[in-house]
Amino acid sequence: MSIQVNQVNTTLDYESLRAEIRQIVDNNIKPRAEVIDREGKFPRENLEVLAETGWNGVLIPERFGGRGLDHVAFAIAAEEVGKGCPSTSLVYVMHVGAVQTIVLYGNEDQKERWLKPVRAGLIGTYSTSEKASGGHWWFNFSEASRDGEDYLLNAEKSFTTSAGQADFYVFQTRSPGAQTPTDVSFFIVDSKLPGITPGRWDALGVRGNHSGPITYENVRVAPKDKLGTEGQGREILESGVSPVYLIGLGSTWLGVAEAALEAAVQYVKNMIHRDFNKRLADYQIIRQQLAEVKVLIESLKPWQISLAKQLDDLQAQGRPQVELLMPLVEFKIHAAEVANKATKAALDVTGGYGYKKGIFERLFRDARAGIAMGPSNNIAREWVGKSLVGLPLELWHEGGD
Repeated sequence: MSIQVNQVNTTLDYESLRAEIRQIVDNNIKPRAEVIDREGKFPRENLEVLAETGWNGVLIPERFGGRGLDHVAFAIAAEEVGKGCPSTSLVYVMHVGAVQTIVLYGNEDQKERWLKPVRAGLIGTYSTSEKASGGHWWFNFSEASRDGEDYLLNAEKSFTTSAGQADFYVFQTRSPGAQTPTDVSFFIVDSKLPGITPGRWDALGVRGNHSGPITYENVRVAPKDKLGTEGQGREILESGVSPVYLIGLGSTWLGVAEAALEAAVQYVKNMIHRDFNKRLADYQIIRQQLAEVKVLIESLKPWQISLAKQLDDLQAQGRPQVELLMPLVEFKIHAAEVANKATKAALDVTGGYGYKKGIFERLFRDARAGIAMGPSNNIAREWVGKSLVGLPLELWHEGGD
């Protein structure tokens, strides 16, 4: 195990941190959400604010310019940003995950070069999934090659959040001469290198996250930007990429569910049927739907904090965070489905008004992404089912799930 451990701060005031990030979201991020959706605009201004306030470096140690906070603080931030703008939250989660992978597996030179500029607004992201393997985003058919001391990267990546917008990509591919699918390596790829061509992103929801395709054609990467050792990619993927990604993803969908419920409650309290002189909130069927969503949201909150704390404990002990992979997958499944139920209920109780362009239909569209984002809920349920009955996941067999 080559993870370089951070000291976990055990004296954090999480309520104050939540209040801080919530104010940032309410003042800067939430007001831009409609324009970001309508124009498919990358939320660069939002990321700049998160950088100025240090939240873009939430997990980066203070000596590299970050805030040196923990996974609980990150989960809270992803939740609050998700409440204000789901597109921004997904970009944020991928960014934090990418920089945390460097925190855990990068050498001192890489940390100096790639982590310190984050406070000034440098944006990172993952570039892992490939068209050839679809939803099996951990499985690569692309393979790096060598040209002298340098590496050449050739790949068609299918969904890369912040494609064409990020400053660097944490790129996953098979090692040169790999004999098995598990022989994977990671590279830090400067987005300005020649040979990188991002595709167009035009989707149903989360329209600002620019999770489009990217083609890498003979992209030359120096050895200094190989992340970890050759062939260490599976370990990096399971203990460095997946845990941060999954706790952030689930927290984002928790925030979306909360946003839908808050907006729906506000609407039904204020909308009055003048013919009966009754608010929508005075109808039992409306209250029942909202109550069901509230109960589902409350089922996620302690789970979120517990998983985040467990990630911090594992990191502090230098133990692989892959130990929590299945509970994190389960959390992602549930959070995505709660977001979908919450946004559907919000659309239902607000009737024709909710169906029009605006917060309710936007959150409904955004939430649909949670079901499909890797691991998709269909694939993730199969993982959970196989683990229950003692069957191998077979993640690294061609065509396996």
